[in-house]
Amino acid sequence: MSSDVVRELTQILGPEKVVSDQHVIRLYAREPSGLEGHVKAVVFPESVEDASKVLRWAYHKEVYIYPQGSTTDLVGGAYPERPGIVVSTERMKKIKEVSVVDSIVVVEPGVRLWDLNVELARHGYMFPIDPGSVKVATVGGAVNTGAGGMRGARYGTMRDWVLGLTVVLADSEGSVLRLGCRTLKCRQGYDLVRLIVGSEGTLAFVAEAILKITPLPENVVVLLAFFPTLEDLVEAVIEVKKRAMDTLLMEFMDEDSARLAAETLGAEIKPDGHMLLMGVPVNKEASERVLGELVEIARRARARSIYTARSMAEAEDKKLLEIRRSLFATQAILTQRELKGRRAMMLMEDIAVPPSKLLEAVKALKELEREYGFKMVLGGHIGDGNLHPTISYPADDEEAKKRALEWYYKVMELAIDLGGTVSAEHGIGTLKKRALEMELRRHGSLKALELMRGIKKVFDPKGILNPGKVV
Repeated sequence: MSSDVVRELTQILGPEKVVSDQHVIRLYAREPSGLEGHVKAVVFPESVEDASKVLRWAYHKEVYIYPQGSTTDLVGGAYPERPGIVVSTERMKKIKEVSVVDSIVVVEPGVRLWDLNVELARHGYMFPIDPGSVKVATVGGAVNTGAGGMRGARYGTMRDWVLGLTVVLADSEGSVLRLGCRTLKCRQGYDLVRLIVGSEGTLAFVAEAILKITPLPENVVVLLAFFPTLEDLVEAVIEVKKRAMDTLLMEFMDEDSARLAAETLGAEIKPDGHMLLMGVPVNKEASERVLGELVEIARRARARSIYTARSMAEAEDKKLLEIRRSLFATQAILTQRELKGRRAMMLMEDIAVPPSKLLEAVKALKELEREYGFKMVLGGHIGDGNLHPTISYPADDEEAKKRALEWYYKVMELAIDLGGTVSAEHGIGTLKKRALEMELRRHGSLKALELMRGIKKVFDPKGILNPGKVV
């Protein structure tokens, strides 16, 4: 069967766009959490037409299709749970148009967010969505997961920045739809663009995106501070919000995680408490005043140590952001140390709670860490209440797996109890399907799952797009 599939795909696309070497395709069968599936072949479309041919073929042959960007997903959303074909977007990486007058950029799905912003910076603009994997994450992946990031408290998530999409359906024609507009205001009946954003590749293949862009801030002042208690740190956050300071960054790591990250990095900065990273966009004339106000707030909240930068460039030079950016890498290195070569599974949570409940959430998470005995790395986006507690366990230890999954669902129950949600920006994938049901049941809205399944059926009648994910 696999040889037939490869032969037919090669006839459709040409041999240079189809790979079946087992050593290569296995790289496309896994994601960073440790989940791994089985891939028959990987195809590399270079145009909308290529993608249409593949999805039309898959519909008639009833072969599962897995759209894939850079595979940085962490909830089982990107790996092939059932044997099928990975459709990689890595050759669709053109920035087709930048219009500062229209405030848009038109891009193919394989464009990396970091590369996009390098290009936009030449025009004095940026695309503000910046997940932790921003240097490798692709536009298509960010669209499909509804990604957020460190600037989320100010700029929101992908749903706020996608104006239009060109998508390919897994139907008898491989139908190509151009949805949305290149204008900032657009009403086309039901909002199919926003429906596809965050759908995790289960409804359509994203072949092009029209994204809204925004001017780069004139300047950003940055403060990194370490506090003796979580209460002190939250006091500083509350005061910043009371003063209506419009933060670009407001990030958090608990004391143990910040210290471990610094040790792992060999960082010059030595954390001596719970870490708060803040960045505030300002005009250059106000930089000293605003930075002085941030320092005053941190000192009044009893910060043990304070580091400052008068611009983002200075903050990068001083490496004020590197500890927070290393959250995932820290857990990976901790896992290697503790498991000593054993294959690991990683569970990186993505809960969000109202910021007013953040202190309560962090204390409860620390209690769960003690209860279950896993070493937890904890950080997140304190400005919008999005937390990423992370643990690892040996893949060959069934008892550890059982306890880890119990911890995973306890964390999500905690989020729901505090008026939050089980997934803020990472998606549902396979790992959070039960939790999504749990959240909807709590709200008396289980019928929403029935509606989602109906939508899936309309878009993907044979269920071949990223099967087993979300619903």
